[in-house]
Parts: sequence; structure tokens; C-alpha cells
Amino acid sequence: MTDALELDALWEDFHRAVNMTSQELAAWLRVRDADENAEPLPEEAGSPTGQHVLAILQKRRTDLTDDDIRVMYRVVDTVTAQTDVENEPAPEDPEETRRRHRLMTIGHDPLRP
Repeated sequence: MTDALELDALWEDFHRAVNMTSQELAAWLRVRDADENAEPLPEEAGSPTGQHVLAILQKRRTDLTDDDIRVMYRVVDTVTAQTDVENEPAPEDPEETRRRHRLMTIGHDPLRP
């Protein structure tokens, strides 16, 4: 288990990395998984990690589980690794759009300040 100071730092890092609200993330996950014929049920939309991030956003710090903490570390690490400001490609680049969409599935919109 993580000690209180480490958990406080992780909580802050996670909420800095996840810059979309739970409503925005839920809407994105539904849109992302929708196809021409159907939209998934809200609780089934998105990847398991995206759903887990959404669940964490709706929790208090005191209610976090060890599994939540593992996902929080993974999200912070992923966002940190994927948002290298020095090597940002042009926003019109199709690969940049794919990268943005991947990050948005875990609650980070790189176009936000």
C-alpha cells in the first residue's frame, strides 16, 4: 500500500494528468465506441482503463483501492511519456490526431493548457 504522502502526490499528479471532467470523459468514451448502428451503454463504453479512470474520478481519495492506485500510476506515466512538449508535431498531423484520441481515452486532452 502507498503511504499518505505518496498517495497525496499521486492524487495531485493524476488530477493534473486527467484534465477532462468525468462527464467529458464519459461522453468521449461513448462517442469513441459508437458506430453507425448503435451507441454502447454508458457503463460499457470505452476501454477498461478508460472506464477505470472514470470510476476513479467519481471517488474520494479515501475510497481508492490498490487497483485504483495502480491505474493512477499507469495513467500519470502514460500522459507524461506521451506529452513531450519539445517534440510536439503539428496538430494537423494524422498521427497527432490519433495520439490525442488515445490520450483522451484515459482522460487527457493534450490541446488543453
